[in-house]
Amino acid sequence: MTRLVRPDAVLVQAVIAGALSFAHLHDLAEAAGQDGWKAWAYPVSVDLLLVAAWHRLRSLRDAGEPSRSAWSWFAVALAASLGANVATAGLLDLRDVPDWLRILVAGWPALAFLGGTLLVHRPTTASAPDPEPEPVLERETEPGVQAAPVPALPSPAPTVTAPTALVAHAQKIAAEHRTRTGSDIDTETLRTRLGVPHSLAEAIAAQLA
Repeated sequence: MTRLVRPDAVLVQAVIAGALSFAHLHDLAEAAGQDGWKAWAYPVSVDLLLVAAWHRLRSLRDAGEPSRSAWSWFAVALAASLGANVATAGLLDLRDVPDWLRILVAGWPALAFLGGTLLVHRPTTASAPDPEPEPVLERETEPGVQAAPVPALPSPAPTVTAPTALVAHAQKIAAEHRTRTGSDIDTETLRTRLGVPHSLAEAIAAQLA
């Protein structure tokens, strides 16, 4: 069964408002000496800059970055659109447009091009490169001495030794941590950075002390 398309009141209102604003911008551009296809291009330029600025503004806000530049260009495009709508409401004689308005209309393409370029190519904070995977070496243990089975005394725990390469890597991590924080690295942080068991991290920390 074919579903009936129900018109959305908000969408209809947006289309009507957009068409009226488009027509006002066209009439103002044409009155300011921009005839032919150029008069029709002005509404497209203003509306596209308005949409691009709003899209960039939302993206920056979602990323937690400063959005002052996007706000500025959004205000410029909104002022151009609102100004054209107000100017064609009978407050301005479109048969005798003042020179300053002709200058503004003629200079708009360069301003819109600059705004669109800055919005698209605005530099963002470069993300830090992913750290190289740190080697995770298996724990090396020395064989413990097998004591005679005595019920009251447990067998001695094996001694944990850290490989030389792993200790050297840990020294670099500790030096970087001291430079960045001003304090010595603790065992838990060292264990997390190296990805080794707690006992091996303690043995490495003892050699770093």
